[in-house]
Amino acid sequence: MKLKRNIAVSESGFLFDPTGGESYSLNEIGLEIFNLIRDRKTADEISSQITSEYDVARDDFEKYYFDFVGMLRQYKLLEDEE
Repeated sequence: MKLKRNIAVSESGFLFDPTGGESYSLNEIGLEIFNLIRDRKTADEISSQITSEYDVARDDFEKYYFDFVGMLRQYKLLEDEE
């Protein structure tokens, strides 16, 4: 999975898509996940990192993670993989 290159994100979690002029806000964990996706980490690597850092069961996290990724797709913030 790859995020669009032109997406701007601040340290506070403000995300801006200049293509459509849309902006979004991410909470602390959403920002961390967003940055891990940007770093091209796999879903398994992200899950391992977040569940070791926070008090969340892996199954619970994965549900929320895939919901988050679904929202990124819905808002067209991901590039199509070749």
